[in-house]
Amino acid sequence: MKFIDFLFVFFDKLEDNIRGVLVKHLFIYTFLGGTGVVLFWRGVWHMADVLERLNGFPRVLFSPLGSTLLGIVILLSTGLFVSVFIGESVILSGLKREKRVIDKTIVDVDTEKAEVEESMGMISNVEKEVKKLEGRVVKKRKAAK
Repeated sequence: MKFIDFLFVFFDKLEDNIRGVLVKHLFIYTFLGGTGVVLFWRGVWHMADVLERLNGFPRVLFSPLGSTLLGIVILLSTGLFVSVFIGESVILSGLKREKRVIDKTIVDVDTEKAEVEESMGMISNVEKEVKKLEGRVVKKRKAAK
């Protein structure tokens, strides 16, 4: 297991270093990331084609119908079926009965903006209260010494 731990740490640090450089060059980062995704799925597609050429069960499993059913089973069993095709934000907005941004009126947007501003004000007040309490704690600690 030591070798696996070494590989994990090595590639984790390598990823952090590469991302640290690429985040400063978003076009290159996007291009490389997109290329990686396309090449990954191209490999998966070609592997399925190779397996389909085999005789017996792999031929059936990786046929068009078999691939579709296998994909559905994998996505359903991992809980990704709905989120992959619809997306979490669409699901959550539907559960909350929110309007799509394009369907919101100016009044809706202004109301939402006011709610956000009110929440930010409340957060600011809480921050001030926390700082006051921190000051009191520091004073009590100094007095106790």
